[in-house]
Amino acid sequence: MTKRILTIDDSKTMRDMLMLTLAGAGFDVLQAVDGADGLEVFARERVDLIITDINMPNMDGYEVIRRVRANPVHRTLPILVLTTEGEADKRAIAREAGATGWMVKPFDPDRLLETVAKVAA
Repeated sequence: MTKRILTIDDSKTMRDMLMLTLAGAGFDVLQAVDGADGLEVFARERVDLIITDINMPNMDGYEVIRRVRANPVHRTLPILVLTTEGEADKRAIAREAGATGWMVKPFDPDRLLETVAKVAA
């Protein structure tokens, strides 16, 4: 079965780049424009992995992670953070919220696909 990935980012350019990379590698990709939209998509669709930005309007990525992890059913769902932020304290906040991994933009498509393959296996 094809893995389904939900990407959450307020940048259309970044969503397009993620779509190009992930769909080109054979993944089924769903997109959301911010955290609130992402949770709405997540509530109605089967998702195997989430890739979320941190800084977004309406709801940030930290809150997305916390809300997904609040349901015990989703405790093992891989959640990757893809952001321009790189500070250790922000990584720690994401890790405490339940993030599986952290990548800094701009992303290397090969490295992204390696990471996705590793966590979504």
